[in-house]
Amino acid sequence: MPLRVHYKRHRQNVRYSLACDAFNFTSAGKSVAGIGRELATHGDMRVVHQRSAGSSGLFSRRGFLKRAGGAAVAAIAAPLIVRTPLFGAGAPSNRITMGCIGTGRMGTGDMRSFLGFPDIRILAVCDVDAHRAEAAKGFVDGAHKDSGGLAGAPGGCGTYGDFRELLARDDIDAVSVVTPDHWHAIPAVAAARAGKDIFVQKPMTLSIPEGRALSDAVHLHGRVLQVGSQQRSDTKFRLACELVRNGCIGKLRTVRVGLGTDPGTTPAPPTPPPDWLDYDMWLGPAPYTPYIEKCIHPRQGLDRPGWLRVSDYTCGMITAWGSHHVDIAHWGMGVEHTGPVEISGSAEFPKDGPWDVHGPFEIHYTYANGVKLICADTKKNREGVRFEGDKGWVHVTRGFIDAEDKNLLRMTFGAADVRLYDSKEHKGNFIQCIKTRGEPIAPVEIGHRSNSACILGYMAMTLGRTLKWNPRAERFIGDNQANRMLDRSMRGPWRL
Repeated sequence: MPLRVHYKRHRQNVRYSLACDAFNFTSAGKSVAGIGRELATHGDMRVVHQRSAGSSGLFSRRGFLKRAGGAAVAAIAAPLIVRTPLFGAGAPSNRITMGCIGTGRMGTGDMRSFLGFPDIRILAVCDVDAHRAEAAKGFVDGAHKDSGGLAGAPGGCGTYGDFRELLARDDIDAVSVVTPDHWHAIPAVAAARAGKDIFVQKPMTLSIPEGRALSDAVHLHGRVLQVGSQQRSDTKFRLACELVRNGCIGKLRTVRVGLGTDPGTTPAPPTPPPDWLDYDMWLGPAPYTPYIEKCIHPRQGLDRPGWLRVSDYTCGMITAWGSHHVDIAHWGMGVEHTGPVEISGSAEFPKDGPWDVHGPFEIHYTYANGVKLICADTKKNREGVRFEGDKGWVHVTRGFIDAEDKNLLRMTFGAADVRLYDSKEHKGNFIQCIKTRGEPIAPVEIGHRSNSACILGYMAMTLGRTLKWNPRAERFIGDNQANRMLDRSMRGPWRL
């Protein structure tokens, strides 16, 4: 049976949208909430109700982005050449069709990476910046043309300003969600309900309740989700974690994580948004604020956007890079499915200007097994992840690994040793898992837990006091103020 037909049949077997609010739905007397914690209970669920994403009860319909003209973003460079064979992985019957939600700096990079796989064809792109959407379309169409036209969609790549239109297409198997952090959860949850597999950039969500909702939705709907924590697919990071997990540095005592920080900026007056940007849609669930270019993204080009430094849209480097390095710390510690029990932290925050996320910082985490994780800026901790045991240490970052003693780096593991998930290519692993329906190397629950630790650290820095955390209940102990801060209110009509 052709693999393409298999995908459609599989999607029909698991794809549905809830006729009522997702968190009031029950099965055998159990609420959907917490499905990520009770996978065995819900692992065999099948079709309940199916309807198009366009009529989903997720949120009321909004006006779609006016199709604005304009020059393509100049930063999208020469076309990518992909040779697509008539047989094998790139044969039409074996292809996976994708839509790309978000085509900015990271979104364009991820889109180009996916186009490099012969078994991927991109049918649609979506961005609230019409110039970016049109530039992405041009790049996709050019790449498909260079591959002989075999991978392209009839009529070329579709463009959308509203992700719900893209998700309503039944000919799309998977989506990438590479948007500002405040726009991760809603389209990713909607994609799971629409029967799509999902690649979402880190940090997975902006809040812990959003992460729980996404993990539950992915498990409920039987989807494959890969978080863009690509360090898990790097041999150096895996080796470091295997050394720790096999006791090669003795009993693990402390883990130190070093991250960069972002600067503040001077105040800037608001201006009218450009005609090609649907600014209200860009804000989405975030609070309304007047348009300031340095708080959104550059009008031209794909330089680093200012929203990465605005707390309405992100938590700053503690989640932007913390989601990478804390994820590796958890991998080595063996706590990927839980979290810290105590958190304390401090940070410097800008005193004025629109960029208001943390600057220099230090966070102390304690885990139930007694291991301490100290996460701080790179003036205090060396960049990367350093595991310290009572018999040695190992330090790893991108492109570099070191240990004491040095012989650890030549370690050969035996059949009885702990061996961790081995992925050589992060997006390739996602594609393979779409085909096999296996769990990818950076699955949704693990992504949720590593991101949760980062968010907890941000909350401890903000509150300036020690917090007690119950990782199973995902609530603070005896701290109502902190519990009220866990969720972020969403500007109507958006909701999960």
